[in-house]
Amino acid sequence: MTSGPKLSFVYQASPSRVVFGAGSFVKAPEEIDRLGAKRALIITTPGRRKLGEELAARLGSKAAGIFDRAVMHVPVKTAEAGRAEAARLDADCYVAIGGGSATGLAKAIALVSGRPILCIPTTYSGSEMTPIWGLTEAGIKKNARDSRALPKTVIYDPALTLGMPEKLSATSGMNAVAHCVEALYAQDANPIISLIAEEGIRAMARGLPAVVKDPSNLEARSSALYGAWLGGVSLGGTTMALHHKLCHILGGAFDLPHSETHTVLLPHATAYNAAAAPEAMERIARALGAKSAAQGLYDLEVKMGTPLSLQSIGMKREGIEHAASLVIANPFYNSRPLSKEGIRALLEDAFAGRPPRSWSDA
Repeated sequence: MTSGPKLSFVYQASPSRVVFGAGSFVKAPEEIDRLGAKRALIITTPGRRKLGEELAARLGSKAAGIFDRAVMHVPVKTAEAGRAEAARLDADCYVAIGGGSATGLAKAIALVSGRPILCIPTTYSGSEMTPIWGLTEAGIKKNARDSRALPKTVIYDPALTLGMPEKLSATSGMNAVAHCVEALYAQDANPIISLIAEEGIRAMARGLPAVVKDPSNLEARSSALYGAWLGGVSLGGTTMALHHKLCHILGGAFDLPHSETHTVLLPHATAYNAAAAPEAMERIARALGAKSAAQGLYDLEVKMGTPLSLQSIGMKREGIEHAASLVIANPFYNSRPLSKEGIRALLEDAFAGRPPRSWSDA
C-alpha cells in the first residue's frame, strides 16, 4: 500500500453479524431463528461439554445434539466424524462454542454441507471472523479460504471468558495480537484494516495485563474480547505472512499448542520483518506504547508471564532444521525475503526464549 496521491488498495468487507456485550449469550436462540435454522448441532471440546449442555438447554427443541470432540489443528479424522454426526442428526446449522478448535471443526463441517455457522467464542482466537479453514493430516496442516467457512453470526459475551485461566487468556490474546501485527504489513494491506489492526493491538495491550492481574475484571475482559474481534477482522481482511506460516508449520509438524506457539514466535517474526516494514512497526510500537515493535511485544509477554521459548512448550531442538526446511520448501509472500539461514536463526532465538534480535538487513 502506498500513501499520498498514489493511494491504491482493495478492501473486501466480510458479511458477518456481531452481537457484543456481557450477557449476550442468552440471545443465541433468537440468533438461530434469524438464520432460519431449526436443528442446531452444538460443537465444542470435551472440556467445554458443560457449557455446550447449558446452551442446548437454552435452545430446547432447536438443539439437535452436541459433538464435543473438537481438538487442536482439526485432524481430518475428527472433521470426518463431525460431518457424519451432522448428517446423521440432519443438522441445519452449527453452533461452535469455545475456542478456535471448536470454530475450526464447525468450519470443516460447513465446507461440505454449506450450512451456516453461529460462533460463541470463549477465547481470543479470532477465527470466528474469518473464512479461513484448516485441516491437519500426516503432520501437515493445510489452510485455505472459502466463504462457506465464514460464520454468519458471532456472539461475543465477555462474561463467558471469565473462566479462562489467566495464562491461557494471555497466550490466546497474543494470538489475536499476531493477527493485527501481520495485517499491518500484509501484501494486501489497506487503510481500513490497518486502522482496525492498530486499535486491536491497543485494546489488547490495555486489557490483557489487567486480565492476568485479575481474571474476574469484566471491564478488562471486555477490552480483550473487543481486541480479539478486531484481530479476527484483521485476519479475515488480509493474508498473513511469516509469523502465521511458521505457527501452522510448527503446529502441524510437532503438535505444539496453538496460542502458545503464536505467543513465543510473534516478537521474533516481527523483528525479522522490521526493517522491511517500517510504517507497520511504527504503528505496532505506538499501539503498545513502546519504542520498538518487536521488543514491545516481548516485554508485554514478560510482563504477563507467558511462555517465551519453543522449548518450554514442547519443541525439540532437532525440529528447528526440519521446520526451516518446510518454510523454504513452501514459498509464500513476506515483506522481507526468506532465507533458510534467517529462518533457522529466528527459530533458534525463539527456541531459547531470547529477546528478539535486531536484524540489520531488509
